[in-house]
Amino acid sequence: MTLDNTVLKEIETNLTAEKQKLEAQLANISTKNIKNPADYNATFPDFGSAEDENAAEVATYSNNLTLERTLESALRDVVKALESIKSGAYGTCKYCGNAIDEKRLRARPTSSSCIDCKKRLTLEG
Repeated sequence: MTLDNTVLKEIETNLTAEKQKLEAQLANISTKNIKNPADYNATFPDFGSAEDENAAEVATYSNNLTLERTLESALRDVVKALESIKSGAYGTCKYCGNAIDEKRLRARPTSSSCIDCKKRLTLEG
């Protein structure tokens, strides 16, 4: 089953909006690595030089590192899905080659596997 062009455009629009949102969130807590634009580095906050401010800086930086990794991973998935749409491979399971159900793609547009393969991989892992 091939995705209807209207559905594909809707998913592409949603993915593009999600990409912009993720990039904006990353820009708030990090800077792009100039040697690798797909990589971000959490910035260390500067709240002041008092002991409690230093402790808050470390805590905030630690939280931002975790958040940066999560946002980067989500952004990578979105970019891969958008590239897949452009190449015409979107909606095809990368494991079995079968079509991914439209309901799954609407619920999780970055899916690259069908439900059956995902279940099998989850049980094996």
